[in-house]
Amino acid sequence: MPEPPADPEPTPAPEPTPAPVPAPTAPPEPQPQLQLQSQPGPTRRLPRAVGVGLSVAGLLAVTAASAAVTVAVGRPDRPAHPAAAAAPPSTGPGSSAGAGAGPSPSASPTPTPPPAPSPTPTPTVAPRPSSTLQGSVSGGKHSGDLRYFLLPVPDDADPYGSPDGAMMSMDDLQARYSKSVDLKGILDSWGFKDAATRTYRTRDGKTEVRTDLRRFGRTDRAQGFADNTSFDRSSFGIDGVPNAKGYVFKPEQQAYTGELVGIGVVGDVVYEVTVEVQGDPDKALLFDAMKRARDHLADG
Repeated sequence: MPEPPADPEPTPAPEPTPAPVPAPTAPPEPQPQLQLQSQPGPTRRLPRAVGVGLSVAGLLAVTAASAAVTVAVGRPDRPAHPAAAAAPPSTGPGSSAGAGAGPSPSASPTPTPPPAPSPTPTPTVAPRPSSTLQGSVSGGKHSGDLRYFLLPVPDDADPYGSPDGAMMSMDDLQARYSKSVDLKGILDSWGFKDAATRTYRTRDGKTEVRTDLRRFGRTDRAQGFADNTSFDRSSFGIDGVPNAKGYVFKPEQQAYTGELVGIGVVGDVVYEVTVEVQGDPDKALLFDAMKRARDHLADG
């Protein structure tokens, strides 16, 4: 009889493969933390290179146009007056022109008076309309229309735009700072209320002066905002104006526009005066404008 087939050898089960052990990784490096300022407020203002460049072109163009107008007014064209001709001789009614006849006496020419010279036209400036703005100051608090307290325009200068100046929106204020600055948040933290501005140019075309006013809810907040406002250079004191500081921006070339900026505070209003001239600016121009601005804010 055939032998039963031998049972096949059992197939050994595969040994379990150990799971790979992940390689140790270095702990993440700590990231530097941003340091926040303890007190809000613009501690530094960005350089004014772009703003100065724009104002240079505008001021030089205005200066050139003003010079042309001055020449045209100072030397007006006057038409030449023709000389008066002598009166022709006349003959009497009984005289004859035949041979042997004597010449008839001629009438004496009547002298003609010289024409009166035309008066040289004098340039006239239209009078400024009287302002209807009202404001008052008491105990350092300024009430009424903020434009009332803007630096008055001298008699030898003319304002840009409305003679009363203009109120500034938040967009107008933001345009003076970098876009990365949250100006609205900063101003709100200081109790900001409103702002006004006016720019005028002297009629000789040599100087432009801009005044910016910012009113706050409290006098100490206005002082704090002024103390924390600065530029990227050393400041200097304003002669005759305590509690104020100034900055000078000299041009790279004398043909370009230089700039002076003064910052002061009177009660609940921070005032900033900017003076632009061609070439290196004279600090005396800023001193005078700051004094007048301070006095007007103090007395109303």
